[in-house]
Amino acid sequence: MREGDICKYYNQDNVVDHYAQATSDIGLWLSEEKIFQRIFSPEDNILELGCGAGRIAIGLYELGYRKIFATDYARKMVGRARSAAEILGYNIAFGVQDATSLDFGEETFSGAIFGFNGLMQIPGRELRKQAMREISRVLRPGSWFVFTSHDRTASEHPSYWKAETRRWREGKQDPDLIDFGDRIGATAWGDLYIHVPDVNAIRADLKDSGFRVEVDVLRSKIAEEPPGVREFSDECRFWIAQKPPQKEE
Repeated sequence: MREGDICKYYNQDNVVDHYAQATSDIGLWLSEEKIFQRIFSPEDNILELGCGAGRIAIGLYELGYRKIFATDYARKMVGRARSAAEILGYNIAFGVQDATSLDFGEETFSGAIFGFNGLMQIPGRELRKQAMREISRVLRPGSWFVFTSHDRTASEHPSYWKAETRRWREGKQDPDLIDFGDRIGATAWGDLYIHVPDVNAIRADLKDSGFRVEVDVLRSKIAEEPPGVREFSDECRFWIAQKPPQKEE
């Protein structure tokens, strides 16, 4: 699975419509609202990656956050998000960005969000680590980075991963997969790629990218989400990491 294939998937009109519906009908998850308000102050200059049709950016604005720059790799998603914000009269900046090569200077932002498992839809561990390094680069020391992932060790489908372990050991895995933990699932709009990580690998990659993990916790431990959220997204793990503050000389 290549980056271009993933971008093509998310630029489909039906997929954009699906995410736009979530923006209007679902908004911020209860768990997201709790974490964002705990971690970020209204004065923070926040970078959102993988913004989709604007669900998180618009939700943040409605909570009183005004310094938001929301980005996505899919141009049509950004266009829909921008249109939604304009209709609402919300002054939110949007732009097309590749998370592995951000067009921002060092230490530009005081917070970053990569919601709805978006980081895990970057194909290949090295590219995901590159995105982490880029996020670290554009964050000021002491800033927080919040994102979500699935969790292979807490999967509701252990038999699948047991069989997948055997396939990789025997060299019989899907040739379109890059790393163990990758999945390509069929949807109504085509094949969808996502990486389902091991928590220890995420911790190691964050450390290598200049972050310190503050906490990682399953969404269900933070809030009891309403049915609409649970239908839109199954269980995931929140990661809260910090770019360490500069040491005083």
